[in-house]
Amino acid sequence: MIVVMGAGGATGGATLRSLAALGAPSRALSRDPARLAAGLDDRTLALTKTLPADAADPDSLRAAFRGAHQLFLTMANGPHQVQHELAAIDAAVESGVEHIVKISAPAAEPDSPVAVSRGHHLVEERLRASGVTATVLRPYAFMQKLLLLAPGIAAAGVVHGAMGQARCNYVDARDIGDAAAEVLTRPELAGATYPLTGGRAYSYPELTGLLGELLGRPVRYLDLPPAGLHAHLVERAGMPPWLASHVVEIQQLAVVRREAPDDTLAHLTGRAPRTLEAFLQESLHRFR
Repeated sequence: MIVVMGAGGATGGATLRSLAALGAPSRALSRDPARLAAGLDDRTLALTKTLPADAADPDSLRAAFRGAHQLFLTMANGPHQVQHELAAIDAAVESGVEHIVKISAPAAEPDSPVAVSRGHHLVEERLRASGVTATVLRPYAFMQKLLLLAPGIAAAGVVHGAMGQARCNYVDARDIGDAAAEVLTRPELAGATYPLTGGRAYSYPELTGLLGELLGRPVRYLDLPPAGLHAHLVERAGMPPWLASHVVEIQQLAVVRREAPDDTLAHLTGRAPRTLEAFLQESLHRFR
């Protein structure tokens, strides 16, 4: 049995759907299982048992993990992410889970310039020391996160950033779900670390140019210094300061470390990754 933790998020939900497409049953954990179940399509719901669980409640985790052999672990970035992921790993090991697939991040290193990535490093270290088979997926920027730019584009035709001409890899969360499903259902793929990117890296000027073509009107990129972007995100976009800091750190990482496409996703899934152009086209109504 496969347990999916973080099933209500972009990658967790995508993984549920990908597992169902492969005919693999799963347990989906949520603090609100009824709401989660209501959002699943019929095929996924038929193969998914939704259960209540809270990362801050180890007893609920142990109950949810009972009898399971694999865990897909993904949690939203936040101040308590490391604490909750470590608790989930400990509860899974105690419950006899044999294989854990963790969603991590690029540059998950002890000296990473990105605080969230340093946290992922701590969790990866605990996972590898746990004695279970550990598979780590390191996706780059989610295409779905670009929808956060939609209000500014719809209202003023402007994207704010601090990346200059640096390029960023974007990967569709659905492709991450497909890759996760493969490593959860093909034992020969387990136990490795996999970077996951789309097929091409884009700069913000290239991204806004593409959006402008699709929308039929200009979209401008306004490049700010890091401190200026942080202030904009907090004061104008209403982000919590910690999240604004994370966004700025991720963008600065792209500046200091050149991002280039990787073919790992195609190797895992047997097909090319979804393109940014296709994602923007299907989401275009959000930017109008």
